[in-house]
Amino acid sequence: QVQLVESGGGLVQTGGSLRLSCAASASIFSINAMGWYRQAPGKQRELVATITTGGNTDYADSVKGRFTISRDNRKNTVYLQMNSLQPEDTGVYYCNGKSGLINYWGKGTLVTVSS
Repeated sequence: QVQLVESGGGLVQTGGSLRLSCAASASIFSINAMGWYRQAPGKQRELVATITTGGNTDYADSVKGRFTISRDNRKNTVYLQMNSLQPEDTGVYYCNGKSGLINYWGKGTLVTVSS
């Protein structure tokens, strides 16, 4: 069982930046895909970005060019660099790890972007 703990959320003004971190309790080397999801108030959870063990990345159209996902397998940590933040980026950001049929989730970190 892998536990994921997010950090780095907070309050930021429009146009600002934040860097989220997701620390895993065990090696993420064997986890095929790590990712970030977010859930805005009153909305469903949506995919933000994913990164595979090989470093292949994928992003939601709404964050392309602004967000960057990366992973450090030695530190068992995944990052999400968020630039040019907009009020619509507000939400709880969850770290996810997929290994076969197993899904790991963190408890989330809140990001609030003020206008």
